Amino acid sequence: MRVRGSCCKLGAWALAAACSAVVGCATFYQGPMPGEPANATFLQVEGARVRYVDTGKGPAVTLIHGFASALDTWNGVIPQLAKNHRVIALDLKGFGWTDRPPGDYSPRAEASLVWALLDARGVDKTAIVAHSWGSSVALAAVMLHPERVTRMALYDAWVYEEQLPTMFAWAREDAIGEILFSLFYKERPDEKLANAFYDKSLVTEQFAEEVERAMDRPGTVAAALAAVRGQNYERMEKHYPSIKQPVLLLWGREDTVTTLEMGERLSHDLPNSRMIVYPLCGHLPMIEAASASNRDLVQFLSADLAPPAPSKASRAPAPGPAPTPAPSTEEHAE
Repeated sequence: MRVRGSCCKLGAWALAAACSAVVGCATFYQGPMPGEPANATFLQVEGARVRYVDTGKGPAVTLIHGFASALDTWNGVIPQLAKNHRVIALDLKGFGWTDRPPGDYSPRAEASLVWALLDARGVDKTAIVAHSWGSSVALAAVMLHPERVTRMALYDAWVYEEQLPTMFAWAREDAIGEILFSLFYKERPDEKLANAFYDKSLVTEQFAEEVERAMDRPGTVAAALAAVRGQNYERMEKHYPSIKQPVLLLWGREDTVTTLEMGERLSHDLPNSRMIVYPLCGHLPMIEAASASNRDLVQFLSADLAPPAPSKASRAPAPGPAPTPAPSTEEHAE
């Protein structure tokens, strides 16, 4: 046993040396980055300079993007929600234009960052809308402060241990993760993008170049690896049935990143959920099924809008108990 342990240690040291000598270990980064948008707004919370937007008036809605993404994911959604809601969106720690400091990048840590930003902006209660890996952050957020979340909408959620690819599992090991991410994380961004879409024509050369530039920002590889190592969903999964808020699941039928099977499983695990499936749509319904998914999202969030005051000539009906919908699945065309 001692010999085996020594060999393992020597192997780890060898891998670490290879990482440093051959590809260079990824490092974290804090502070402004080259090319930062001139109109971007930032707030210092929990040791990170966080990019965010805060627009519109009404009940608050917080938007949380997915892995290797940014708040720009919601560019087609924010104007629709801002008509009747106060919309807060942010780049999570390690992504977009937000800092990449060393530390914890688990869904719980990212959820704590979200709450810190909302506290700083004076938001008490909020609905939460999230995409892919951001859905695990949203679920962690409601577990941290269930009294502050009114309802949730989750697009193509990435929230189960079984969804993690082999590379992510290997990356949990010291040194191995550094080598894998240094060598492969930024490779073939156009192919990775294409896997997320049913309509491959949406992956334009300009789109792929923008993603490639985002991956080249300092600290990105180190932060992505830290986020992957924080995806320990076995602990979280046990608590999904305890979430009582109304949840709308929006899913692309042809999604190969987070398959429809995972959506059906999550719909079963969340006791007050409803699922809408969009045909001819991959991993990003907010883009490929923009009109239909925006309509369904706005309708779902309208329950948080204050009802109009009754006129003097009419008497408001006495409030009755709100029905609890059973989990269901619908399919909507664009």
